[in-house]
Parts: sequence; C-alpha cells; structure tokens
Amino acid sequence: MRCTHWRRVPLDLVREARERSAAECVDRAVQCQLASHDDGEHCGLLDDLGEYGTALWLRWLGRTEVELVVLPDCPVVALGPDGEGCCLFAGHAGRHTWEGTAEEAPCTG
Repeated sequence: MRCTHWRRVPLDLVREARERSAAECVDRAVQCQLASHDDGEHCGLLDDLGEYGTALWLRWLGRTEVELVVLPDCPVVALGPDGEGCCLFAGHAGRHTWEGTAEEAPCTG
C-alpha cells in the first residue's frame, strides 16, 4: 500500500519547479509515492526531467522541512522478459512500484 501522506507545494517551490521542469504546469499538492510509512522522509513526484533517468521530487520531513530534489530513477526491474521498471528513485526505502497494485504506481497514467 502506498503512503497516504500529502504535502502542498510551497509557492516558491512551484515557481522553481516550473523553471527546472519541461512541464508548464506543476501540481500544487503531491502524495508520497513510497510504501506506507508514518515516520521519516516523504517524497512526491513532480515531473520527469528532460535529462534521461532523472526526475524532480518534492521531499519533506514533518511540517517545516521541504525541498525540491533531482533524483536518479530506480534501476530495478521485475523479473521476466517483460520486466516492468520501478517508478521511484534509486535507493528508495520499501518495495518497488511493480510490487504493488496498478493504482499505487506513480508512473501509470
């Protein structure tokens, strides 16, 4: 199950994200994409970047610590000939997105 924590993106970080991202629109709130947890850092996907294998994430801890971070994509794929890639970032805690349900994966449209 995916984490249920959400975070509004501060206006100054929305502006910065628009400048760094290829997208014209940036969500004003994001859900943590990691597996369910209460303590520690939360990470919400803002946009895939034009650079291959990186994405822009909002990372937060508690109510005050929030930042934009560019993180490399998780390189792990599921076993088998049609192995699905993980939609999180390299070194993330918890399970990979292909280990959950389709509704939980941040990269499904």
